[in-house]
Parts: sequence; C-alpha cells; structure tokens
Amino acid sequence: MNIVVSGSAALPLACAACRLRQTDVFTPVRENELEFIQHFRHSTLRLAAGRQLMHEQKPSGKLFTLYAGWAFRYKSLSDGRRQILNFLLPGDLIGLQQEFADSAMHGIEALTDISVCVFERDGLWELYRQHPRLGYDITWLAAREEGMVDDNLLTTGQRHAAERVAMLLMHLYRRLERLGLAQDGSVAFPLNQQHIADTLGLSLVHTNKTLRRLQQLGLHEIRGGRLWLRNPKALQKLADYYDMPPRQVPLL
Repeated sequence: MNIVVSGSAALPLACAACRLRQTDVFTPVRENELEFIQHFRHSTLRLAAGRQLMHEQKPSGKLFTLYAGWAFRYKSLSDGRRQILNFLLPGDLIGLQQEFADSAMHGIEALTDISVCVFERDGLWELYRQHPRLGYDITWLAAREEGMVDDNLLTTGQRHAAERVAMLLMHLYRRLERLGLAQDGSVAFPLNQQHIADTLGLSLVHTNKTLRRLQQLGLHEIRGGRLWLRNPKALQKLADYYDMPPRQVPLL
C-alpha cells in the first residue's frame, strides 16, 4: 500500500520522464533498456520520515530505487544499539543484498519523506539475460556501495573523533553536490546528532563536543537543517579525504 505524505516528490508514471534521468549525473540508457526498466518497475511508494522501508530479518522480495529524499541502511543489536552502515540518496539502488539471503540482512529507514520506485527482485534474472549492460550497472552499484562501507569501516576503526566527523561531512556534501542538490553553498542536512553518533561509533556526548569544536574552528556550520562547509580544504585535510573525479552513475 502506498503511503502518501506531503513534501515527498511525486514520481512520474513514465521512466522516460524521470527527472533524475534528465541530468548528466546518471548513465544514459538505450531505448530498449528504458522500456525494460519501465516494465520491470512494479509500482511506486511514498513513505514518511521514520517509517521502515525494509525490516531486519524479514523477507521483502523487492528492490527499490530512491527517487527523492534520504534514507539509511542499518544493523542493530538485541538491546537496541544500532550501527548506521551508509546513507542513501536519490538514485541509489536499495535491497540488492537480500537477493542472496532468505531475509533482509539489514533495515532501511526513511530519514526524510521519501519516494521510491519498486521492483520485484525476480525480474533480475530477465535483466541479466536480456540486458547485460544493465546487469553490469547493477554489479557496479553493488561494488560502489561495498566501497563506501569499506571507507566507513576505515573511518570507525582508525580515524579519531574529529577526523570521523570531518570525513562524514565531506562525504555527504560532495555526494549531494554531484547530484545538483547544493544551493547557495549549502546542502540539506536532516541528520541529528544521534544519526551521526550511530554512523561513526561515537557516544552522543562525544559527537556533540566534536561538532561544536569543528564549528568553533570555522570549518563547518549546521543550521536550520542545512550544512555549510566553511573551510572545505581544512576539513578535507583533517579527514584525509581523497576526492575521486566524478563519473556518471548507473540508474535503475
């Protein structure tokens, strides 16, 4: 059942009208590939912030492409402690990992109101058989997400608190900037300090102190749900952040 919420972007009926495909951020597809994606798309869904798109340890049978909004992928312990694995932004493919398990190995929560395209995962067989280029695209997306998780593991395992926060701010800002979502030198930043703590393996108190310290040093500013990088060169140096040249990203 579709949950309609105000503030989330309405999804177009035709994939050809997708506003994401009308940018140069994503890899163009051939006409027959777009027709297949249109047929593969089962439905659309809109969820309010805080709702679960996927539940841990429960089967879903669905894949999703995030059309608008933010979500995050997480795993949790029995006592409620949670590790946020990565944040999901428009264009990201969701749910591929569960293809190789009987149930979802992680949960997906909407951080903001979100809109998603829904695909039946059984259609992956036809995708790989009929459209090997799209199959390669999905493999590339899976490898990219694995790379992001590897970077997050390096951050939580080796960087100290200030470096961790700097890395997260740089990473999210650059991703949003490449999607064309930067405006007047800032990007939307719906994360609260608990989200940051759960991502970086820090206590809430330590997260608060580190954010305040970096802001007092003039490196960034978070205000009114938006993020400014006031001194991106200093943040980049602190995080030991290496910015890869942008390339077009596949979109299902």
